[in-house]
Amino acid sequence: MDPGAFYLYDHQARKLSLLLSRASWINPEHMASKQPFGFAARDGLQLQGYVSYPPGREHAKQLPTVVFVHGGPYGVRDRWDYDPLVQVMATRGYAVVQVNFRGSGGYGYNFMQAGSREWGGKMQDDVTDATRWAIAQGIADPQRVCIFGASYGGYAALEGAVKEPDLYQCAIGYVGVYDLALMYHRGDIPQSTFGKDYLKRELGDDMTQLAARSPLNQLDALKAKVMLVVGGKDRRVPSIQGLALHQALLNRHVAHAWLFKPDEMHGFYDEANLAELYTRVLQFLASSIGPGTPRAADAGAGAGTPPTAH
Repeated sequence: MDPGAFYLYDHQARKLSLLLSRASWINPEHMASKQPFGFAARDGLQLQGYVSYPPGREHAKQLPTVVFVHGGPYGVRDRWDYDPLVQVMATRGYAVVQVNFRGSGGYGYNFMQAGSREWGGKMQDDVTDATRWAIAQGIADPQRVCIFGASYGGYAALEGAVKEPDLYQCAIGYVGVYDLALMYHRGDIPQSTFGKDYLKRELGDDMTQLAARSPLNQLDALKAKVMLVVGGKDRRVPSIQGLALHQALLNRHVAHAWLFKPDEMHGFYDEANLAELYTRVLQFLASSIGPGTPRAADAGAGAGTPPTAH
């Protein structure tokens, strides 16, 4: 998997000339491969996604596995492309499963609309079904599965941990939403009429149901180890979301990994903070579902471009 490069095409000579690489220090031959897969969800809806395998272990079975859930969630999708966080995990020995659950983009209007008002519902079930698919295929070791995501993906990671407490051994929430009702009052979405209409349309305004589908209110079911990553200047998902869950876990005396950067926003962009994020994620995975299989030649792999949190 190549981080990308820019070429100049000479039409007359019919020749491509390399101008520059996005991350020239990364050797694509040492990166993980990403393979597409498809399966039917529990209600018959056809879903598609990708599995990234550790380099040289494309046919390995019973791998420690990270289910990596994209943000958005509506209209956004995982693609066959280079993702720094995917590469960080896969090159250290973890299979990485990404599924385009209902609501994702690229599969037509009806598919996207099928995710409406399904936070914690059918969208979450799709992620669960993808996890169980990976286990059934022999890819994932059922005793070593972690769920991880940013923004909506952070919500799905913690919601997966409380909705399916025996499926995941750990959960990583990165700039995630943990109290759905709070989305109506904090952050930049409710600051416009468009944003308020979006919330009513896609989440619904049944506050009882939103509370029931909020990880913050379901911690009695939690068994997985937890890591929370929060940016103090996040305007899309304000830090109160992560801080409230952090405090709730402290009140319950639940040990968890905590990474708070006061100057970061909706996703980390500072190079030093990114390096710390990658390091802490790998340490957490190793202590929860590892060890992975480190490759000395890949030291520093995947640190080329910051991940995008939708």
